[in-house]
Amino acid sequence: MISLSPTHYYLGFNLVPGIGPTRLAQLIDRCGSVEAAWHADDLDMIAAGIDSKVSAALREAQRTLDLEAEFERTVTAGVQLVTVEDATYPSLLAQIPAPPPLLYVRGAMIRADEWSVAVVGTRDPSWYGKEATRRIVTDLSRSSVTVVSGFALGIDAVAHSAALEAGGRTIAVLGCGVDVRYPERNQRLVPQILEQGALISEYPLQTPPAPANFPPRNRIISGLTLGTLVVEAGQKSGALITVNFALEQGRDVFAVPGSILSSKSIGSNHLIRTGAGLVTCGQDILDALNLTSASVQQEIAAALPEDPTEAALLTLISSEPQHADQLSRTCDMSAAVVAATLAMLELKGYIRQVAPMEYVLAREERAIYSSETNTAP
Repeated sequence: MISLSPTHYYLGFNLVPGIGPTRLAQLIDRCGSVEAAWHADDLDMIAAGIDSKVSAALREAQRTLDLEAEFERTVTAGVQLVTVEDATYPSLLAQIPAPPPLLYVRGAMIRADEWSVAVVGTRDPSWYGKEATRRIVTDLSRSSVTVVSGFALGIDAVAHSAALEAGGRTIAVLGCGVDVRYPERNQRLVPQILEQGALISEYPLQTPPAPANFPPRNRIISGLTLGTLVVEAGQKSGALITVNFALEQGRDVFAVPGSILSSKSIGSNHLIRTGAGLVTCGQDILDALNLTSASVQQEIAAALPEDPTEAALLTLISSEPQHADQLSRTCDMSAAVVAATLAMLELKGYIRQVAPMEYVLAREERAIYSSETNTAP
């Protein structure tokens, strides 16, 4: 008998109609694991708030689904499955209410994508909206900020294109399966997105685009990012749904001011009037989110030691000499633990001793991490 991983079970649940993130989380909490949840009995389902219709669908899936075959079908399609339990699951997305339990990914999501901004707007932008998007996204991409959008026509497509042209990374969040060619006019972008980012979706393979899919898609766009920029949006624009999710998730919202004579700018101008950050260039966003040195922050974060004690102590060390005793008092660790950890950090080349028991960062640029610790997600 083939041993199944948690990913197999998350995949199975994702194929059962009616079991969304909240219901699944409740069932897993009740049963203790996703595997146990897959084999839940009627009492467990009732306790998790799953009604008879959905329970019947789960029973049918348990009986008919070949989870190993479904998994292999996904892998064969060149799609990676990332579950909310995986270390590679986007950390910002994991913080939102009811994060998607399973992501289908084509391309690759990397640690640097945590330094990201969503760019959204109308599907029918003006020349001004297109040019504003290109300029701002180019600024962001050249500063190593990943641009996230929804792969729709209009502002979304311009944002993805500008990020790619600037040599940056971009993530397209779809309201259909990642293997579905939609919209057809944007398919020319797919090969380059797969090289410089990813296509992602919470929907199973071959899921067609449907109006009901796009609002949930929008919560992922805002959830993946530190802030959301609206370029042009009418009074009832779908981009404003993304804004509402961003606000619920505690993320920053920005908008590009538009002409008072244009219906395409009613929504974006209203956002500015009610408190959104006014943006005229990429630097406005970089400053607001403290992302001016994003590339340096990414290099330093990638170089940090994996040991949590070493990492915690390293954040306290700067270019100014600090005595081991002071570090011990600051981090509330014993003198012995601090001394041993400092010795290990010195051996690894992270710090150096400039006087008896006094330490500084071994490389000057590491001081940025010490002074900007809170800027990294």
